Amino acid sequence: MRCDTKYPIFLIHGMGFRENKHIGYWGRIPKALSDNGATVICSEQDANGSIIGNAEQIQKQLAAFLEESGTEKVNIIAHSKGGLEARYLISSMGMADRVASLTTVSTPHNGSKTVDRLMKLPQGLVRFGCGAVNLWFRILGDSSPDTYNAVCSFRTADAEKFNAENPDIDGIYYQSYAFVMKNMLSDIFMWLPWLVVRHYEGENDGLLSPDAVKWTNFKGIIRGAGRRGISHCDEVDMRRSKLSKKSDNSGVADITEFYLSVAEDLKGMGL
Repeated sequence: MRCDTKYPIFLIHGMGFRENKHIGYWGRIPKALSDNGATVICSEQDANGSIIGNAEQIQKQLAAFLEESGTEKVNIIAHSKGGLEARYLISSMGMADRVASLTTVSTPHNGSKTVDRLMKLPQGLVRFGCGAVNLWFRILGDSSPDTYNAVCSFRTADAEKFNAENPDIDGIYYQSYAFVMKNMLSDIFMWLPWLVVRHYEGENDGLLSPDAVKWTNFKGIIRGAGRRGISHCDEVDMRRSKLSKKSDNSGVADITEFYLSVAEDLKGMGL
């Protein structure tokens, strides 16, 4: 089948939402992959934990899956902050030999210049806001929410330090993708952050610019068919529907097709 990769696909979610039995982070994507032959598992780390804390949670889940299934390795596809947690898992937690590939989708590898600006606000105000967010996510099920630490990791200086401490590991195939909205009306949920990021960094997906997410084997900017573009929420199928009725070569009309093509390419590489 189209997506029956040699190794299972491990989907690692980003910040602000987590997997649960009622509403999945990835929408229709896991089913689309499994219907086309892939073995799929989804991470269950905290929504707003720190990179290190979440990576520790992911490591336990991955180790348990590998032992139970007898699988040698996995192909990781990670969204947003989940890509940083995957890199830490690989480079700093001794799991490199259990990962065949890492595909990052809008992961802030290089940090965000917009976050640099926002973090110049009074730190007492920032910490108070992050504390309120922690309380909310603890109610929603996070065991160790740490929003302040998570946000700090998006500063460009913190990203530079993280990259130096977590280099790519030989023998693992890395690739990265960026997405962009076409204008502020592309996503009603992202119009305000899109305007802010556009002011400081240019085109973006509502949170991150292409320059922020470029990493090894950068595959370029993925654009949507039609007039909407693809937002940070669209990247994980938040609406559970096609992006556009158009289906041509102008861009992606259904986000599930993007993930199917990624899996198909991994299969073609023998992964």
